[in-house]
Amino acid sequence: MKSLKDHIHNIVNLIHAVKDKNLLWQTENQDQQIKLSHARLIAEKQLEAELAKKSSQLTHEIALLKTRQQAELAMLKTRCNEDVKDYQQYLESLNQLKLAIQTSYAHLPDAIAHTIHHHAKSLLNMMWEAETQEDKIKYEAQLITFMTTVHEETRLCSAGMLGEKLPENTLKLIDQNKSQFLLN
Repeated sequence: MKSLKDHIHNIVNLIHAVKDKNLLWQTENQDQQIKLSHARLIAEKQLEAELAKKSSQLTHEIALLKTRQQAELAMLKTRCNEDVKDYQQYLESLNQLKLAIQTSYAHLPDAIAHTIHHHAKSLLNMMWEAETQEDKIKYEAQLITFMTTVHEETRLCSAGMLGEKLPENTLKLIDQNKSQFLLN
């Protein structure tokens, strides 16, 4: 039994020795632990401050982006509304041109006037829907040439200078443009 008591006593002494060493270590390193704890708290506060600053900056940048996008959207809507007005004016002009063709070339079947009108609308649509500025300018030039030719032939026919002929130059342009469209 004595050995059991000695054994327990040795274990208790060992536990006390470990606790004493731990206490001694904590005492010796208390200043360092306090500094580390203090440094961790300071680092956490700095990190919080930095995150708050970044959050504030991001909120500001998001607000600027929203404002810029709203302005761009308003400008785009205005531009689109103007484009729609311009497109409607083009269509009105083309309708007037069709009426001028029908009046000047009363001897022509309506199908020819409608074909000329349809071709002008096709050129207008291609110009409007062109993806590149270069294509837009190309179709615009074709539309201007076509409308100028139609107008000139209509004017000459109204003045009686063409008699009851067909608008030959206009029909040639339709044929040329059709060939170009098929190639593209």
